[in-house]
Amino acid sequence: MKILPTTCPACNEQLKVKSLICENCSTEIQGSYDLPPLGQLSIDDQLFLLDFIKVSGSLKDMAGLLKLSYPTIRNRLDEIIEHIKITESSRQNKREKNK
Repeated sequence: MKILPTTCPACNEQLKVKSLICENCSTEIQGSYDLPPLGQLSIDDQLFLLDFIKVSGSLKDMAGLLKLSYPTIRNRLDEIIEHIKITESSRQNKREKNK
């Protein structure tokens, strides 16, 4: 399965979704849509969060799984949380401008 790119390979800006299609009935939806907040994370961050969920949110278990220290895992999670907050804040600002 191909992984959905989230950033432009030419300029590194965030990509948007332009079209969705149902493979069952061929219905197609077109427009300009933001990726969901988790979809805007890097592939590495998405995989980190998947592993984090699989270990039921245990930083200790994540440290063991990735063979990294607990503080390193905590810092990585804090960075992802900060990225999500910035993404959500930006999204909220865009909504308020469009009102």
